[in-house]
Amino acid sequence: MSLPVTVAIGVVAGYLIGGIPFGLIVGRVAGVRDVREYGSGKIGFTNSLRTLGIKWAMLVVVGDIAKGAAAVLVGRLLLDEPWAAALAGVAAVLGHIFPMYAGFRGGRGVSTAFGAFLGVSPLAALAVVMFSLAVLYLFRYASLMSVVGVFVGFVVVIALVLTGSLASPYAVFAIGTALAVEISHRGNISRLLAGTEPKLGQGGTRRAPGAS
Repeated sequence: MSLPVTVAIGVVAGYLIGGIPFGLIVGRVAGVRDVREYGSGKIGFTNSLRTLGIKWAMLVVVGDIAKGAAAVLVGRLLLDEPWAAALAGVAAVLGHIFPMYAGFRGGRGVSTAFGAFLGVSPLAALAVVMFSLAVLYLFRYASLMSVVGVFVGFVVVIALVLTGSLASPYAVFAIGTALAVEISHRGNISRLLAGTEPKLGQGGTRRAPGAS
């Protein structure tokens, strides 16, 4: 296959895999019609934790991490093309944020981004975990943990590309993934600066109709 076709297959596969709405699926199994009616209105780990509890939220986060890793590995192992793997990872994160299976209303892409980092570089994923846990322990803000963790992953992948440990397309992966996650957290960042962001475990009440 030509490079454009291979990359296109990777992007489409990444988006379709990333769009699987584990938060909605697990929520319905747990007896909640739509987790987006509660808390932040998202389908990721944090809102699942607030709405469903730790047992169900762990299923959500495992599924979301797995789909990020799977998207990258489709490009790396099946298509054997760094550009396909890199862009499949970005597409998976965008698929989670804008899932076609769920009316394009998904989550903020953090767990899926972590899975993609894991598929690209276990070292980058380890750095994400270490810094994320440190931030969560010190400050108890899941959103702050997310934006810092993804930024750390971005820095590590860029460093690995610059040192020749990763192919150059993964720099595009790092930039695209970091931008997608940071932009999806713009509301959280504003609330963090204003001191109104809920800490981990808070804010799981039912949303008012039309709330954004």
